Amino acid sequence: MSYSQSPSAVASTTEAPNQPMLDINNLNVYYGESHILRNVDMSVARGKMICLIGRNGVGKTTLLKSVMGLLQPRSGNIVLDGQPINRLSTDRRARLGIGYVPQGREIIPRVTVRENLLLGMESLPKEDRKRATMEEVFDLFPVLKTMLDRMGGDLSGGQQQQLAIARAILSKPKLLVLDEPTEGIQPSIILEIEAAVRRIIEATGISVLLVEQHLHFVRQADWYYAMQKGGIVASGPTEQLSQDVIQEFLAV
Repeated sequence: MSYSQSPSAVASTTEAPNQPMLDINNLNVYYGESHILRNVDMSVARGKMICLIGRNGVGKTTLLKSVMGLLQPRSGNIVLDGQPINRLSTDRRARLGIGYVPQGREIIPRVTVRENLLLGMESLPKEDRKRATMEEVFDLFPVLKTMLDRMGGDLSGGQQQQLAIARAILSKPKLLVLDEPTEGIQPSIILEIEAAVRRIIEATGISVLLVEQHLHFVRQADWYYAMQKGGIVASGPTEQLSQDVIQEFLAV
């Protein structure tokens, strides 16, 4: 495990392949004149789950929004599957293969579960959309198949999270980005979501970038990065995640 107080030290220990699915270099993001992300370096290997941990307010969601193009970096580079995406719009990034489930899920409450799921296919090429089926997500989240005609807003919090993840999966992403998917969800549903994400990786080989506070879910990842004051200050394989790191970056 790497445990360092400088981003440069972390970058040197990351076991990134020659071309990771996502590569972030020297990223700096501001809100107005407030410097939020500071020289962030990290990568997400192909077919792996990477977890970003840290206390509230350290910049985790800002990083995910920057990956999605919802925020524009002042400097640095974001590369997806070998292609720089800094200047691309959010919808273009989605079409290139990023599936995003934001904090709070953001399903559309006044349309049905079926219609929410169909929206996930909109980023697919026309011919792929014609051949697409929802069966793969029903295998992961069987409850959704029984609720296709219910309004999204009528689902429980856990069911809405399952719907949001299923919608993202239907876009056939190369990279699935999840922002605190267990927030406000009962423990049994958390376990179902954990198992589903691992099955997705094993079945499709996609990469996952996860922001999470729930320790059990964090340990499902292959590698972690810890953030503090807008910078990456620790990293390592999650199997070596120490109690000191947990206390420093996860304990409330």
